[in-house]
Amino acid sequence: MKFEKGKYYHIYNRSNNNEIVFSSHESYLFFLKKFKKQVHPHCIVIAYCLMPTHFHFLIRSESEESKILSDQIAILLRSYTHAINLNTGRHGNLFQQHTKAKLIEDESYLLTLITYIHQNPIRAKLVKNIADWEYSSYLDLSGKRNGTLADKQFMHQYFRTNAEVERYSEELLLSVRKECWV
Repeated sequence: MKFEKGKYYHIYNRSNNNEIVFSSHESYLFFLKKFKKQVHPHCIVIAYCLMPTHFHFLIRSESEESKILSDQIAILLRSYTHAINLNTGRHGNLFQQHTKAKLIEDESYLLTLITYIHQNPIRAKLVKNIADWEYSSYLDLSGKRNGTLADKQFMHQYFRTNAEVERYSEELLLSVRKECWV
């Protein structure tokens, strides 16, 4: 993965063999804490969502060196896997070998992608309401929680109020046909 400073990327990876990656509240928080320490100093987080078997982050690279961010993501995944393996007695890789980093050049697509990322728990039938999933940045970006990982100012470029963020997210959820959910 090569990252350019100031560019937006959708970063995602899933577990090997659909294995549960985040099995408890503590494991979700542990991963986010590691992300904040390893990766966050090199990017601005626009949105994120952790799911039982995978994760999504929408970030803007802030690193001058393209390899630093990819190295830090690799360290994050290795160290998280190592901790889980020690804690559970499992062996081997937890995540698929290659983390995907899709360059996002269309600024209007960014808002759609943020909503897509937040809607993952609904599509997976883990919750019925987007605000019921606590392992995403939706609660922070909609003003329901005061988390510090996601950049709340980004959304305020497009929406004046938290209610507008919520309304946009709900409208987009209703407009996408269920057969398009992946």
